[in-house]
Amino acid sequence: MRYFPAMHRVVALVRPPQSTFELACAAQVFGIERRELPTRYAFSVCTECPGPVATHAGYDMLVPDGLDALDRADTLIIPGWLPAGRPPSPAVVQALRRAHSRGTRMVSICSGAFALAHAGLLDGRRATTHWALADELAARFPAIQVDPDVLYVDHGDVATSAGAGAGFDLCMHLVRKDQGARYAAHVARTMVMPPHREGGQLQYSTPPHPAQIDDTLAPLLEWITERLGEPVTIESMAAHAGLSTRTLARRFADQLGTSPGQWLLAQRIATARDLLESSDLSLDAVARRVGLSSATNLRRRFLSTVGTTPGAYRRAFRAKPR
Repeated sequence: MRYFPAMHRVVALVRPPQSTFELACAAQVFGIERRELPTRYAFSVCTECPGPVATHAGYDMLVPDGLDALDRADTLIIPGWLPAGRPPSPAVVQALRRAHSRGTRMVSICSGAFALAHAGLLDGRRATTHWALADELAARFPAIQVDPDVLYVDHGDVATSAGAGAGFDLCMHLVRKDQGARYAAHVARTMVMPPHREGGQLQYSTPPHPAQIDDTLAPLLEWITERLGEPVTIESMAAHAGLSTRTLARRFADQLGTSPGQWLLAQRIATARDLLESSDLSLDAVARRVGLSSATNLRRRFLSTVGTTPGAYRRAFRAKPR
């Protein structure tokens, strides 16, 4: 069982005109109390000049807290930074650097990456932002390795997300990392959203191919998830769908932004995480249940995907016995 001595304090830094959707991404994930779940986060909002803050939605919101709130944050979220070309003030830059130096986790949603970039917190690192702003971010800050395709990039102390909707993906990733897969899945269910999306953001930057509209993969995905413990292969997937392996790969790339093999491995790992949290099954039994054949293979795949071993993950997130 993991022990949480205090609330994890999440503070969103806003500036006028604020995008309400990016802010809502953070508030919905970290600021809502949910029945049947222990409340692990305390969410608040601050701004450089406390008082009314204009929004892009046509109304002002009242923000009473100033930059000193950042000194109390465990996680700082910048939910967009528009216009992206207008740099933050020296006071904001200093506050961001001070927060990072004291160990605050720095997170940006969409154009919020520009604020972190102006503070020098992304230099020499891989980062992302909305695909339409990626070239501008790369041109303004050549020391940053801008990846325009991924939904988010997490370095542990600093994390960036792509377009506004990817803010949900990054926030859910952070919850999953903080609290475990089962807690995150419950949060996702209350929002009627998947706990994890596959692929990158470039699948959304161009009009969909006809295959995306006419030939959904949903029946095949359901068939696969019911057989994770079996030796499902790319060939058996293609045969069940009545497609060639090449066409199947193209459909996965079009609709999910990933390959069949990568998608299948992600489902196996997600199920393994849940079993590690909720059961006393041995690692060999978990591996067989999710189709990874052995504890050795499970450890190797789990470590490369999650960044820790199955045993360490279970010790951190094992559900408290009722």
